[in-house]
Amino acid sequence: MTKEEKLVAIEDLTTQLQNNNNIYFADISGLNAGASSNLRRACFKANVKLSVVKNTLLAKAMEKSDKDFGDLPSILKGNTSILMSETSSVPAKVIKDFRKTSDRPILKGAYIFESIYLGDQVLEDLVNIKSKEQLLGEIIGLLQSPAKNVLSALQSSGGKLAGIVKTLSER
Repeated sequence: MTKEEKLVAIEDLTTQLQNNNNIYFADISGLNAGASSNLRRACFKANVKLSVVKNTLLAKAMEKSDKDFGDLPSILKGNTSILMSETSSVPAKVIKDFRKTSDRPILKGAYIFESIYLGDQVLEDLVNIKSKEQLLGEIIGLLQSPAKNVLSALQSSGGKLAGIVKTLSER
């Protein structure tokens, strides 16, 4: 790779890092061609962008980026692949589902909305992260619940109140 090609690759990686808030770093070494193809297909179906990168170029792109990647540059050893998605938990779900048939990919770390996760042991936590839409739905449901309770209480006690008034007026 020439110096110009490396500079272009670093710029491209920097742009990708700046434009994505959900970035996973994984090790897919050891997968044969068929398994790699299956992983890429699973990522494509889940709308996850998978790319294999050189560690030195990725480290330089992280430095140039305006994001704080904390200790993530320390995991850039061996084979590194980047998985990026619009939804924070989708790459973790793809990795978990794929590992039902293989021992790879191994999660090295993740950058999710300014939070840093290191190591494969956090995979289960990342799978359980709720999307923005799910959280908004839960909040709206919680906000609507007290109003529904008040309305149903008023409606049911309104009938009781009318019955009491009718009984009293008949006496």
